[in-house]
Amino acid sequence: MPTYPDTVNEIWAMTTGEAGMANQARGLAEAVAERTGWPVVQKTIGMPPPWRWLPMHWVPAPLAKLSPESDRLAPPWPRVLISCGRRSAAASIAIRKASGGRCLTVHVQDPLIPPRYFDLVVPPRHDGLTGPNVLATRGAIHHVTRAKLEQAAAQFRAGFESLPRPWIGVLLGGSNRTMTLTPEKARKIGKQLADAARNSGGSLLITPSRRTGATNTRALAQTLRGVPHRLWQGEGPNPYFGILALADYLVVSGDSASMVSEAASTGRPLYVIEFGRYSKRLARFHRELREEGVTRPFDGSLAPWEYAPVDDTGMVAEAIMERLGKSTGRPTSD
Repeated sequence: MPTYPDTVNEIWAMTTGEAGMANQARGLAEAVAERTGWPVVQKTIGMPPPWRWLPMHWVPAPLAKLSPESDRLAPPWPRVLISCGRRSAAASIAIRKASGGRCLTVHVQDPLIPPRYFDLVVPPRHDGLTGPNVLATRGAIHHVTRAKLEQAAAQFRAGFESLPRPWIGVLLGGSNRTMTLTPEKARKIGKQLADAARNSGGSLLITPSRRTGATNTRALAQTLRGVPHRLWQGEGPNPYFGILALADYLVVSGDSASMVSEAASTGRPLYVIEFGRYSKRLARFHRELREEGVTRPFDGSLAPWEYAPVDDTGMVAEAIMERLGKSTGRPTSD
């Protein structure tokens, strides 16, 4: 009979380093840590060619194939391993096997291989993936928590208090594979935002992303003259969490499912800016949230409404806790 190394009460958040994936893995890991008290260890790995081109369950001895700059993966294995992104799946499969099933493996997003290679797979529902160990989410897993929002509110409130309310928080993304943000579109968005501030008697709290670009940010700024606002342009700390915590309304560009999901976790009235054509998956994501009363399209007007905050991260963390409670520690097989 094979013997297996003991696991330690840790939660590993493992990705290939992309910011969006790292945020999702760590966000879920932190949610589990809140419930267990276990430390979170972030692991960044690389899967070089030619192995990265294969389906990840075909990679032989994947822990020996990782790039030299990868973080060390060795026993004792964690009690919970949360991976995100296709290329982190091979290492997750290997650790699950090496631990004899004592490490509970959770994969965020569609791994593009059969879900049976993990204990739990957590894709967004617009991917259409189903299975007995698949738990689909309404939006993206993220790292927005009540504690982080409370901390951000305390940090940024004084800087916003001179502005008239309502505070209209704006999270602006940028171009992606199917959508292109141009200065012309940025000016149009800016004019609609300015109209919303004037008509409501309020002010704008705006944070662009790296994908917005300096040219588009300058074009947006030109339309806001004479309107009370704060436009973050890279100086000082990013008020992103402060805006989520304190805004009375949220207006988010629809290019990013992650930003929309983070905004939806607050329960604040949430408007979506559309500036191009969505992919099929992203179009489904937006359609379902609109039908459920979570979001509305932004046309420059504002109105209050209520919906239950979308707490996918907490829901998945509870599912992980249930599986930990049922775990027997017996070896599993592929």
